[in-house]
Amino acid sequence: MTATTTLSPTLPAHWRDFLALTKPRVMSLVVYTGLCGLLVAPAHIDPVLGFTAILCIALAAGAAGALNQWYEADIDALMKRTRRRPLPAGRMDRESALHFGIGLGSFAVLLMAVAVNIVAAAILAVSILFYVIVYTMWLKRRTPQNIVIGGAAGAFPPLIGWAAATGDVTLLPVLLFALIFLWTPPHFWALALFVETDYAAAGVPMLPVVSGERTTRRMVGLYTIPMALVAVAPWPLGLSGAVYGAVSVAATAFFAYLAVRVTIRRRGAADTMRPEKRLFAFSIAYLFILFGALVVDKLVLG
Repeated sequence: MTATTTLSPTLPAHWRDFLALTKPRVMSLVVYTGLCGLLVAPAHIDPVLGFTAILCIALAAGAAGALNQWYEADIDALMKRTRRRPLPAGRMDRESALHFGIGLGSFAVLLMAVAVNIVAAAILAVSILFYVIVYTMWLKRRTPQNIVIGGAAGAFPPLIGWAAATGDVTLLPVLLFALIFLWTPPHFWALALFVETDYAAAGVPMLPVVSGERTTRRMVGLYTIPMALVAVAPWPLGLSGAVYGAVSVAATAFFAYLAVRVTIRRRGAADTMRPEKRLFAFSIAYLFILFGALVVDKLVLG
């Protein structure tokens, strides 16, 4: 299926269009989890280098977003929630988006390598390539497992933040990676349940489109179980203190409650999909809460 034709841009793109390419809302969570990974690492990093590391994570996330929109301009034009983006709306040509994304990503990786360390730069480069090549180009249009495997793309920031501070990777950042990886499917499937028609119109094989609503609801519940275990794991493993333990148990219990509601309910003809929207909204807050609690835990308990 091809996108509807849009007029070629006749004027240079506005700076706001380049900003829109970076997906600022997505970037905020990426930067936040990367910053938390840096702050909880058992090493001191110079504030200037720390700022540089977070800047590189932000630039890399923006580059990945721009390259994603460059590649998906055709299907973005077919979905209501994305058709106003710069490329499908005709405010920018694809070549500009491609050059912007490559330039931004290359600069981020090079700056991280020169200013911070090679380990963090290598993980940063892998995160960009994974999101653009593995998720966007390979998985998204081919399999309903796109979100399951592609979830790794958004899970790299805490690893990068930790590596920026320490130069290595240990168990806690791996658990944080696993948390985001396992959180991604129920988060996106909750969204997919109430924008299923968008994905169907664009020919994207999201789970509700391919396997149906009942299967998707069941999978939301199933993936919540390992996510919950990983979310709480740093506390019993002695990698965090009681502050994180209490917050993670409470927040995860509420996430599980919302996930169960989505799993067991059956939608009516005039349904507003409120439980699905609540799970999607809280799932974003959930990561902010858990990662913030981890930082507070370190500040309070050392």
